[in-house]
Amino acid sequence: MHHRFLRMKKNFYNILLLLLLPTILLSQVEEVSPPDFIKTITFKSNTTQGQLPVLKLGEPLNLEFDALNGDEEDFYYIIEYFNFDWTPSILVKSEYLKGLDNQRILTYENSFNTYQIYSHYDLRIPNIQTRALLKSGNYMISIYDDYDELMFSRKFMVYEDLVNVGAIIKRSRDVKVIAEKQSVDMVISTNIINFNNPLETIKTLVIQNNNLNTAISDLKPQYTLGNELIYRYDTESAFWGGNEYLYFENKNVRASSVGVQFIELKEIYHNYLYANTSRKDRPYTYNPDINGNFQITVIDRTDVDVEADYTMIHFSLLHEELKDKNLHVYGNFNAFAIEDFTKMEFNPESGRYESMLLLKQGFYNYKYVAVDKITGELDEGLISGDFWQTENNYKVLVYYRDLGARFDRLIGYGEASSVDISN
Repeated sequence: MHHRFLRMKKNFYNILLLLLLPTILLSQVEEVSPPDFIKTITFKSNTTQGQLPVLKLGEPLNLEFDALNGDEEDFYYIIEYFNFDWTPSILVKSEYLKGLDNQRILTYENSFNTYQIYSHYDLRIPNIQTRALLKSGNYMISIYDDYDELMFSRKFMVYEDLVNVGAIIKRSRDVKVIAEKQSVDMVISTNIINFNNPLETIKTLVIQNNNLNTAISDLKPQYTLGNELIYRYDTESAFWGGNEYLYFENKNVRASSVGVQFIELKEIYHNYLYANTSRKDRPYTYNPDINGNFQITVIDRTDVDVEADYTMIHFSLLHEELKDKNLHVYGNFNAFAIEDFTKMEFNPESGRYESMLLLKQGFYNYKYVAVDKITGELDEGLISGDFWQTENNYKVLVYYRDLGARFDRLIGYGEASSVDISN
């Protein structure tokens, strides 16, 4: 009970701070990445892939992860609600959550017959304690250990189906980037809600390939036709096209599979991937991918959660050294975060950038991105290139806060693929 008391005390002080310092309300919350011993955070809802969950109100939520210290440690979860712009909401917990959070994750299992020992944790909501999420909108789930230390946090969204969201992907209308960008046109319509003052009450979020880092926020409707809002921007709704993700699969740990050149068994299996090259100046080639996501899969095993092993994946990129930029391996395996462990080192002897990542067996999408050493600016296309033909997934989220309301409802959700892109 000690940790519970500590956390309640901390929550009390947090509330006090919010009351005393209104400026805190302006700070946007960011996801926190896990420590080294927590891996394979698979956040899924109605899909088997690890990706950003966008749930319909009432749908279950499923968060899984592995702790590689093998201690069967206790972990606890807290769920918080946020405004459209990820600033803290004024709603109290009982307004958005039925039941209790700050509960221990009860379901876990130890790995079986693996070189790497780990415990697999599985949190499903609703459960006995946390019975329902009551509001649509933005949520964050945070995982704490027994000492009340924050291990990691992840964002997710819950929507109500009150508006129709039509999205069409077009080539950019800006001739300077027509070969490299994709633009999202949107139509939002409803017979259920009267849009009062939509320029103020309606907010939108457009997400490419489940990556919140590059999402376009708060586009305003350009035209209103009755209860139909129309968005046809030239530049404001345009994304870099990027390229199809590179991928590998190592579901058979003992034999080379897709993308794996050779294997070594040391303390665990090491998988050396084929060296990649820059694709920026090469013509676009179609290569089906899962848009940066990953899926845990293993051959000849019945329970992938605890029977899939961890392997050390060796990445290499043939490229001259970049003095002003760092290169990183990038994908949804760590929610597209730029971290120390994703950074590549230049090896002057081999003339390539190299890195190692400890990953659970499965099918993974990845690409190489550049980060400016001074500004920290991310350039996704420097190595992989940007092409208007690239197949990308787009999610459009529509938020609504009526005049005088206290929170941002997420009233509609639509998806589109650039596979049907047109001029």
